[in-house]
Amino acid sequence: MLCAPINPSDINRIQGVYPVRPQPPAVGGYEGVGEVYSVGSAVTSLSPGDLVIPSPPSFGTWQTYIVKDQNVWHKIDKGVPMEYAATITVNPLTALLMLEEFVTLNSGDAIVQNGATSMVGQCVIQLAKSQGIRSINIIRDRDGVDEVKETLKNLGADKVFTESELEVKNLKSLLGDIPEPALGFNCVGGNAASLVLKFLRQGGTMVTYGGMSKKPVTVSTSAFIFKELSLRGFWLQKWLSKEKAVESRRMIDKLLGLVQDGKLKYKMELAPFSDFKTSLDKTLGKLGSQPKQVIKF
Repeated sequence: MLCAPINPSDINRIQGVYPVRPQPPAVGGYEGVGEVYSVGSAVTSLSPGDLVIPSPPSFGTWQTYIVKDQNVWHKIDKGVPMEYAATITVNPLTALLMLEEFVTLNSGDAIVQNGATSMVGQCVIQLAKSQGIRSINIIRDRDGVDEVKETLKNLGADKVFTESELEVKNLKSLLGDIPEPALGFNCVGGNAASLVLKFLRQGGTMVTYGGMSKKPVTVSTSAFIFKELSLRGFWLQKWLSKEKAVESRRMIDKLLGLVQDGKLKYKMELAPFSDFKTSLDKTLGKLGSQPKQVIKF
């Protein structure tokens, strides 16, 4: 293994609160990138020196060596930056799938999301932009908010609002020439989810893929009856369990191609394994808002 990220879901598995738990004793980590060290005599698809990622992702990437069947590994281009290869399978793939699986979007349509500074959020902005889809992005109030807004707009965001800026009666008046979105993404819950719902057009759909605030998603009766809104959930691991290996690898190659073309980027911090404890604290939010932590072995 060359490097692997620390995702919040990795921590949840260790805490025992994730729906799928490995049988202990177990090694943490769910995605990453490795270099083939040696192969068995019957292996024909891989050679020593190849760069590979576990696809679909699987437990145990936080270790120096892994021995698994060749079918587990997906060979990737050696030109891909190591930290992107290590992180492409969970967050960017989630962003791409949510844009494609729930509502048919055309160029000129719009989406709305909260948690826009998250890795998935950043990927949604760029992937939507590449398809001609406008994005409305909601972020929490924080210090340095103008700099955060500028960063997201540089990625391709059309509109960026803080939660407090949306404390107005008519949210639609803030859209300008952007059409009401048919699709929304929620990874926060609570008030931030309600704001996504308020932006959606008649018959719109909100997809929940996380709950960072640990507060429930609440929806008004009128939104169900008169706006006919739909609430859906998305869990990447469930999608991958539906015999989607070939399709997921095709999509991963597409995403890695965008990375190599400079059309998909997100903020990460590559840290040596000796700094694992500090990186863990950063992931747990003990040191404030931090970029995705990627451990280099």
